[in-house]
Amino acid sequence: MMVSTLLVILMTIPGLALFYGGLVRSKNMLSILMQVFMIFAVIIVLWCIYGYSLAFTEGGRFIGSFDRLFLNGIWDPVKASFSTAATFSKGVVLPEFVYVAFQATFAAITCALIIGAFAERARFTAVLLFVVLWFTFSYLPVAHMVWFWTGPDAIKDAATLATETAKAGFLFQKGALDFAGGTVVHINAAVAGLVGAFLIGKRVGYGRESMAPHSLTMTMIGASLLWVGWFGFNAGSALEAGDVAALAFVNTLLATAAATVSRVFGEWMSKGKPSMLGGASGAVAGLVAITPACGFVGPMGALIIGLLAGIVCLWGVNGLKRLLGADDSLDVFGVHGVGGILGALLTGVFASPKLGGQGIFDYVTNKMSADAYSIVDQVSTQATAVGVTILWSAVVSLVAYKLVDLVVGLRVPEDEEREGLDISSHGESAYHS
Repeated sequence: MMVSTLLVILMTIPGLALFYGGLVRSKNMLSILMQVFMIFAVIIVLWCIYGYSLAFTEGGRFIGSFDRLFLNGIWDPVKASFSTAATFSKGVVLPEFVYVAFQATFAAITCALIIGAFAERARFTAVLLFVVLWFTFSYLPVAHMVWFWTGPDAIKDAATLATETAKAGFLFQKGALDFAGGTVVHINAAVAGLVGAFLIGKRVGYGRESMAPHSLTMTMIGASLLWVGWFGFNAGSALEAGDVAALAFVNTLLATAAATVSRVFGEWMSKGKPSMLGGASGAVAGLVAITPACGFVGPMGALIIGLLAGIVCLWGVNGLKRLLGADDSLDVFGVHGVGGILGALLTGVFASPKLGGQGIFDYVTNKMSADAYSIVDQVSTQATAVGVTILWSAVVSLVAYKLVDLVVGLRVPEDEEREGLDISSHGESAYHS
């Protein structure tokens, strides 16, 4: 689990930072690197102060409590012992500090994902202020709703199952499946990014001046680090090195490769040339789409999810982007939103044992309840989770952006934007000619 945690850190710094950095113009390279780096640091601090407590302690259906404020109570000086966190197996536990650190990295990358949607034009202060508000009021409740439960150890029969389930998050109680963050991470962040792109407005010269990526070399390195780190993200979400982690691992490998292939060939056929940018975007689309499904579906389910993600996200960054009309600079919604929704819904289909999936584990009988699985019911549950996440993130984002705009202003002045944020916001430049 500590290795998985390190891999998720690698996804954010340097992975996401370089992936985004390569996609902007050279005058904004450091601004993107700085935003990702600082968001990572700020969120880790907030996570340990109050984030973990609100997301992963028993409270209500929508948010936890302050029981773990400042990580209080994990170390017991009287007993001279550390508390443990439940996994998905009875009798198997983790040191709680490891679980705290693992989940901290998820919160950090989710907040960092958002900034790609309004890259090259937002005030640094505004970005940090918005992220603090959004993390508190959108990330923490959604993480609690989807992922929080007390663990399997107290479940002995139907009565204890009902008692423990009643303590879980709202969407967990409904039976929503999200193995590693389709709703919590990708849809949640993508909606926040899209709302930001609309409210902050288009970049100066958008549609008239060239805004081509300044370094696809950096983007390829970033995408590769994301792919490598994502094994910590997905396989690590099994919380133990067992058969489910192995399944998540192979599914992550296969779906990402399949999405890369379908995206590159799709672009090749539609535009006449295969591009490196297409390959990198295809890989990320595959990673996003398999995230909610990776521990629930079989490898052939993962293959289909990957192949579909490459093509559907190609439409997301071309057709859908034109329909929406927002300047989503680095296609956050087209990849993370569209890929996340596709993956979340298809999880409900391919988790079916009839299609090679895992079905749903029954902690009363301690085995998979294959017969009881209904694709229609599960897909409608998945759709509910997607809808709740979209609505929650959209409302919180709208309010947070408006507040930040009132207090400090969301956007840099036009002359600073033309000069580039590296110099105007940070007083340094990435490259010296």
